[in-house]
Amino acid sequence: MESEMKCNLTKMWSHKMPMGLDLEVTHHPHTMKHVVNLIIAIERLKGSSSEVLLSASEFRDENLLSFVLENIVEEKIVFECASAAPVQYTKTADYQCSVTDSEKRSLVLVQNSMELHAVMLQGGAENRKVHLNMATYVDPAPSAEAQTVALGIKGTKFYLSCHKDGDNDPTLHLETVENSANLARISSDSDMVRFLFYKQDTGLNLSTLVSVPYNNWYISTAKENNKPLGMCLDNARRHRNFNIQLPGETTEGQA
Repeated sequence: MESEMKCNLTKMWSHKMPMGLDLEVTHHPHTMKHVVNLIIAIERLKGSSSEVLLSASEFRDENLLSFVLENIVEEKIVFECASAAPVQYTKTADYQCSVTDSEKRSLVLVQNSMELHAVMLQGGAENRKVHLNMATYVDPAPSAEAQTVALGIKGTKFYLSCHKDGDNDPTLHLETVENSANLARISSDSDMVRFLFYKQDTGLNLSTLVSVPYNNWYISTAKENNKPLGMCLDNARRHRNFNIQLPGETTEGQA
């Protein structure tokens, strides 16, 4: 049976070979892949017009090798791509600041849920308002429109961070940082970059706070009072502007 299959395969392709070449199958291909490779090789040999074919008596091993190199062997060029080196954010200064959203609501710490809420405080409740420590950083690619910052709650070890799990949207968190020296120098390829935000001034006394690793996502407050701060895209129906007031500054002209 095997010899019959060899014979049939030889007859099938012998009449398709260029004049001067004969095909002899010495063993039956073991897999479909071998058959396909054989057919491709024959078709490429058959279609070659770059060489004048020699007679059977003149055709030598070196001629066959030349055919193989010209028609079957393919050259592949592999380029090695080097990834860009990570950039470093270096802290330069710390400032204490008072923060309200564009609705003039203050930030209040809800410690049992580790959240910051935007609350319209009535007279006598100002002591609930938290102040932030804002650390500024030298950005590797400085921008006139944005300042890289980290934001912690004054008198605590809590810092704002933005990160996401899997395919979920980025979310805002309060995290404990036991040693603030860990925030003195942050590499762009470390998970500590989650503590960094771009402070972008949008108007008189108004700024937005954009996540550094997820730079389309903004810290924001809800339309409703006494709801937690969160992250949103710029088209969300939430408040993205904050008044960040340093000591000695006034809120005159706030929108």
